[in-house]
Amino acid sequence: MGDDKKTEKTELTGLRSMIWPIHGFELKKFLPMAIMMMCILFNYSILRGMKDSLVVTSMGAETIPTLKLWFVLPSAVLFMIIYSKISNMFSKDSVFYIVVAFFVGYFLLFATLLYPYHQHLHTDFPNITIKYISRLLKPVGCWTFSSFYVMAELWGSSMVSLMFWRFANDVTSLKESKRFYSMFGFVANGALIISGTFLKEVKGGGGSGADQWGALPYLIGTVIVSCFVIIGLYYWLNNCVLKDPRYYNPDEIKKTKKKEKLSLGDSMKYIFRSPYLGYIVLLVVCYGVSINLVEVMWKDQAKLLYPTKNEFNAFMGGLQIYTGIATILFMLIGANILRKCSWFVGAMITPITFFVTGLIFFAFIIFRPQLEPIVASIGGITVLGVINSVGLIQNVLAKGVKYSLFDPTKEMSYIPLDDELKSKGKAAVDVIGSRAGKSGGALIQFVLLNVIFVGSALVELSSIIAVIFSVILLLWFVAVRGLNKKFLEITADHAS
Repeated sequence: MGDDKKTEKTELTGLRSMIWPIHGFELKKFLPMAIMMMCILFNYSILRGMKDSLVVTSMGAETIPTLKLWFVLPSAVLFMIIYSKISNMFSKDSVFYIVVAFFVGYFLLFATLLYPYHQHLHTDFPNITIKYISRLLKPVGCWTFSSFYVMAELWGSSMVSLMFWRFANDVTSLKESKRFYSMFGFVANGALIISGTFLKEVKGGGGSGADQWGALPYLIGTVIVSCFVIIGLYYWLNNCVLKDPRYYNPDEIKKTKKKEKLSLGDSMKYIFRSPYLGYIVLLVVCYGVSINLVEVMWKDQAKLLYPTKNEFNAFMGGLQIYTGIATILFMLIGANILRKCSWFVGAMITPITFFVTGLIFFAFIIFRPQLEPIVASIGGITVLGVINSVGLIQNVLAKGVKYSLFDPTKEMSYIPLDDELKSKGKAAVDVIGSRAGKSGGALIQFVLLNVIFVGSALVELSSIIAVIFSVILLLWFVAVRGLNKKFLEITADHAS
């Protein structure tokens, strides 16, 4: 028995170490965590497709910056405040259950009341000539769709970035993380393929009215079932797996002395005094701003090709399928990069990919007039179709490297930190930082559309946005370099 354990703990070599670097005895811990992450990503993919289908087809893509800036960001701040409060009042397990139950309650409310009666709950404001007021009032009038957009965004920030990765960082050693984290993504991102197929195929009965979406109850019902699976896996891991010292050794993971819990104000001061966390915040903000600058313009063009909820939802389903396939392939590459190369190399690949693919997409938008005669001579395709395809490729590649390298390298950077920075610092970075990043991109677009170039269409500002995009990417490169220096210092201290 002892010899078997010793054999299982030896380093894996050859092809096995490249494709599946998980020991047999570790599957009892690894698989439930990977499946839990898969369920969380499945829900996020379903909710992301639904929120875009509701908002883009009902209010237009140009309302997305307004939603992110004036609705999502304040909600994220409120969520972080409440999360910090309940973290001081309840255990980590209880906080996890409370957060998941909150989302389940809202989704039930939306499926049974808010969406079926949205035509009676929404308000039509009179036409206002001042465009920025009109764009602000439209999400207020369609408040049920706006609330769903906010909750879908919060699911990604809170469940993916905060709840799962905080749990993983608490029970995974730095040595395990180099093998586990990319493989979590390798298994879990199969959810994108499943959810994408589900979004494409589930049509529903069409509802009782022209504006009803018959597929919605089926989509929400699947999300709720997935939430209960997440709760069950979390309970089983904590009560049946992590009690075994082979799978969880607190002395091996927590190197620092446990600190006394601080108030919210003291926690924020403690967080913002940390240059280390400052670099992580900059990484997250740069990612959020850059992806938002590209995505909103791309969805604005996609709406012209897919004007109805079912068509746009099926289009988003295709995006999820392609992203899932790309991410799984990138996970195999990323897992080996993280094991064989430095943290810096793994962290730099994502911004480089964003920079190259983003500029190519903007080039197609900017030089659209020059492309029209070339495309017309080919026949069978349109310039709009080509731009949409280039945007799709950009999004798939960007999301693929984000999930396979950006997320694992970011989460690895939390592991050497003390408990206070791991919990409340991570909450501030992942919930506030990610939302500030996406809202930062929204702010840029909002100011351009409603303050500087009032009345302009988003596509008309593509060259300006491309320049801003380039500046953000340069900041991202600087943040990776700075965090790498701090990461090497702190890990060297722990090793000694």
